[in-house]
Amino acid sequence: MSKYNKDDIIRLVEEEDVEFIRLQFTDIFGMLKNVAITASQLPKALENRCMFDGSAIEGFVRIEESDMYLYPDFDTFEIFPWRPQQGKVARLMCDVYRPNREPFEGDPRYVLKRVLKEAEDMGYAFHVGPECEFFLFHTDDNGRPTTQTHEMAGYFDVAPIDMAENVRRDIVLNLEEMGFGVEASHHELAPAQHEIDLEYMDGLTAADNIMTFKMAVKSIAKRHGLHATFMPKPKAGVNGSGMHINMSLANLSDGTNAFADPSDKLGLSKVAYQFMAGILKHIKEMTVLTNPLVNSYKRLVPGYDAPVYVAWSASANRSTMIRIPSSRGESTRIELRCPDSAVNPYLALAACLSAGLEGIRNNLTPPPSVDTNIFAMSDEEMAERHIDQLPETLGEALEHFEGSEFVKNLLGNHIYTKYLEAKEEEWKKFRAEVTDWEVEEYLYKF
Repeated sequence: MSKYNKDDIIRLVEEEDVEFIRLQFTDIFGMLKNVAITASQLPKALENRCMFDGSAIEGFVRIEESDMYLYPDFDTFEIFPWRPQQGKVARLMCDVYRPNREPFEGDPRYVLKRVLKEAEDMGYAFHVGPECEFFLFHTDDNGRPTTQTHEMAGYFDVAPIDMAENVRRDIVLNLEEMGFGVEASHHELAPAQHEIDLEYMDGLTAADNIMTFKMAVKSIAKRHGLHATFMPKPKAGVNGSGMHINMSLANLSDGTNAFADPSDKLGLSKVAYQFMAGILKHIKEMTVLTNPLVNSYKRLVPGYDAPVYVAWSASANRSTMIRIPSSRGESTRIELRCPDSAVNPYLALAACLSAGLEGIRNNLTPPPSVDTNIFAMSDEEMAERHIDQLPETLGEALEHFEGSEFVKNLLGNHIYTKYLEAKEEEWKKFRAEVTDWEVEEYLYKF
């Protein structure tokens, strides 16, 4: 049931002295965009009459077909509490439509909504709880970001060792004022690294909130004179930033957790095993969506608490790509640990859900649970247990992505083609670069 209608939003804007409304949408690479309007233009926007130039957005449309329309989702109306309290600023997440009033196939939000409808047709609702990690660094004298920090805090440290505790608290309080459910926040393993875990919510709200979360974190960090980055691995020699995704399905018939079965020795239902098997089957094809940057694969290396092996564990084994947290009953869920914080959440969540639904439809069975440390296994042991490895580079991930019928069907031809072209160009540019490491390693030797 909807929270708001047109009249509700117009009334709230008047009562709360909202002066600007950001009509927000996301490009195929997960970059947040917006068209800002004044309150006087709000009725027009709520009637889906706000137009923008789609040819100006990378991966959208050509210049000769550039007119696009924004359709606000009324239930996403939120006021930004970190902005001025007089002449406030609010946001509405939007779907992108063509002039013929058909959904634009290049809109990532449309991709996720389409897969959520498939789940609904199968009798399920998709629930997600993201664990968002990021770094807070100093800026230089010109306000440009650096990778410098004065702190040396580690996992779960507190102030005064955790020098950014007040920044993180400010972020959490602002998020809660916007209606976000924040489950926990803490300092992460690396100096200047932080994690904020959001409560469980439906899949579309989760993707919308991840986009707003990133904007909020960056905006509030800037107020404190810091730069927040969701780059997966901004510094060598320390852990990178992931975005673990906790997932489950709920039965639409009665609202119960479709992953729970107390009669199973692990407390997991057949649906949970099938869903997990679907993700394990397709993870290498969709790794470009869960780990989208050249830099993403600097995080996915052994020794830095990031999973590199295609396996699952029913225990607390964090060397596997999927683990089953210990909570059972209505809290039963799976945790996918390979995605990083640079993802486009709409495409990443759509990929996870689509792969899981395929696992259910095709009655797939996952391999046996791996409950020992894979990092300590020999190559022979891993081969005996048929433990595969995630792609090691963006180039390798693209080889699995290219030609994948699963990914093509998921994304549609428009996003599939544009995304592949852009990522191949990114990989090509990286391969042509000469890095500082290469100069240090080879210049004096050869």
